[in-house]
Amino acid sequence: MSANEIKTEAKETGRLEAFSDGVIAIAITLLVLEIHVPPVDEGGALLASLLEQWPIYLAFLLSFATIGIMWINHHRLFTVIKRVDHNFLILNTLLLLGITLVPFTSALLGEYIGHEGEQVAAMVYSGVFVVIAIFFNLMWWYAARHNWLDMTGESLRIVQITSRQYRYGPLYYLAALLLALVSVPLSIGLNILLALYFALPANVVSHLIFREEMEANV
Repeated sequence: MSANEIKTEAKETGRLEAFSDGVIAIAITLLVLEIHVPPVDEGGALLASLLEQWPIYLAFLLSFATIGIMWINHHRLFTVIKRVDHNFLILNTLLLLGITLVPFTSALLGEYIGHEGEQVAAMVYSGVFVVIAIFFNLMWWYAARHNWLDMTGESLRIVQITSRQYRYGPLYYLAALLLALVSVPLSIGLNILLALYFALPANVVSHLIFREEMEANV
């Protein structure tokens, strides 16, 4: 591959990352708009009114962490993906569509926790993550199919780890969606655990994968 071709590919992936970073930054910023100054009746306690909004705070923190982790994973992808084409751009755009819906689903969850309709709100919340996880997988496997992944040096380990993490991502979030039918707190708890899992540094994930393989071979 010539130097000009490498430069062109780097420019294309760089433009995609810059646009994606902007969209994700806007989405994560919009989350805070759902936190409002609570009305306090004459003689009422401001602290009590603030504490009553705990479902909104919970939804905000969970969604902020999840979008932030999505950005980290999106950035990690492009440390090993070296080329993009028209179809890949469409997949990335659909991924961003899902991410921009998170502020709405976060507001929905915060509004209905503890009220009638909380199951539907929790299912919608996890449902968007199912779609996002699917598009992360489609992007990853599309790049792999076209041999656009850097398989040299440290990049090879990132490719192996990412493949393992993404493989069951949609199923995990689907489990959180279905769990909302049984228990909304458990569904939210699973979303928190998934956020922590996908936030794990590569060296920790690598250790967990190695341990699983050793146990499977015993």
